[in-house]
Amino acid sequence: MTSSIFLSVVPGHPVLSILIWVVVGIVALYFARSYAHQAIRSVFRVVRNAMRVAARSVLIAERNVVERNREVLLAAGLENVERFVEREFHRVDAVVERDLQGYPALHRKLSEQIAKIDEDYRESTDAPPLPPTWVNAVEAVAKIPDPGNNMVASMLGDIHKTLVKQQKQALAEYREATKKRHALLNKMMPYWRRMSQTLEDVGKSISGLQERAKAIDARMQEYEEIQRGTDRAIRMLSSSAMTQFFISGFVLLIAIGGAVINFNLIALPMSEMVGGGSYIGGFRTADVAAMVIILVETAMGLYLMESLRITRLFPVIGSLDDKLRVRMIWISLSILVILAGVESSLAFMRDMIAADIHALRASLGSGEEVAASPSKIPMIGQMVMGFIFPFALTFVAIPLESFVHSGRTVMGSALAAFLRFVAFGLRFVGNVAYYTGAALVAIYDLLIFPPLWIENYVQSRGAEAAKSGGRPAARKAAKIAVEEVSTK
Repeated sequence: MTSSIFLSVVPGHPVLSILIWVVVGIVALYFARSYAHQAIRSVFRVVRNAMRVAARSVLIAERNVVERNREVLLAAGLENVERFVEREFHRVDAVVERDLQGYPALHRKLSEQIAKIDEDYRESTDAPPLPPTWVNAVEAVAKIPDPGNNMVASMLGDIHKTLVKQQKQALAEYREATKKRHALLNKMMPYWRRMSQTLEDVGKSISGLQERAKAIDARMQEYEEIQRGTDRAIRMLSSSAMTQFFISGFVLLIAIGGAVINFNLIALPMSEMVGGGSYIGGFRTADVAAMVIILVETAMGLYLMESLRITRLFPVIGSLDDKLRVRMIWISLSILVILAGVESSLAFMRDMIAADIHALRASLGSGEEVAASPSKIPMIGQMVMGFIFPFALTFVAIPLESFVHSGRTVMGSALAAFLRFVAFGLRFVGNVAYYTGAALVAIYDLLIFPPLWIENYVQSRGAEAAKSGGRPAARKAAKIAVEEVSTK
């Protein structure tokens, strides 16, 4: 009915009616041009400003998240360095207590060994007996030519024999003295070796202390950089946190796989203990019981690691008195051993139940009884796995701590990146809205281009008349046109 009204402006000429309506619409749009432009620009300017305000708010939130991440990262870095330095100081203290605490006794021992070696050395360095002065006389007598006198020759021969005998005796005494010196030197060798071994041990201890001192110095430099909050420290900690996050996540995935295998290992025999037909909610009671056992084993592992001060997920446990902490260690370990024994027994039951089910199915299928497999290897393997898995789950606490600590940094970085992306999206939407408004204004002018063309033509004619000093009416018309343009 509405369309018929529009088409019946000129009865019998719908096209002419449409043209009339188009002309009326163009004229109406032309006179409403300035208001329409303002409305369009206002609407999209509001949208752009709203998007910019929202983007600015998101960027402020992103900066707050980045600042928080920075604080968390620096705090985690300081904690790690403090833990490392504390551990190194404990090791240095152990080395000092083990090796250097007995330094007075060691010094006394070394002094005694050195004194003994010095004494033996002095004894071994005694001057050998000088050759008797009569050796020259023997040589002189031996060189005397035979005078041919038998008596003189006999006397000289006796003298020569006596001198040779004394020379042999002196040589024997010298050899005996040399033998004693060699014996003394031989007695010095154990002292030398013992002192060398002692000095070598002291050298190893000193070298170990020097290496630990270098490691502590490096960590202290890192600690100072973290305290100053330098960009290098931030980059180093961010990279380390990212690496720790992915490595610990991978290890946790392996642990989850082990937990799933452990669950399947004990879920079937648990149905014999708690009943296979009972349910808790929508889950079988046997599955819930098996999952509870695994979770209890994991919790005991966490308590054990906390009590041993390997992890620091629960500061309350780490700050307990040593006596209570040792009790907690033994309690956690005892529960783990009991649960490991329970799991091993359940694994043994699982093998028997599986064999019975297999025999039952075979007998139902063929009507004959099937003998159980004589091999015990699968059963032993399941029992060993059931006993080992609880202790393996104990070490989940280590990657879990790294995952939690590094996850705060990684999640914070991801949140900051998400907020930055949202801010970019809001700014992009605001700019798109702004230029969409400009495009709508241009489209609006395109729809009313005939009157706009006439307007421009009149203005140009008025301007030309004003330049050529035309009549006052023309100048007035041009002035009015300029004013209209300026008001628009």
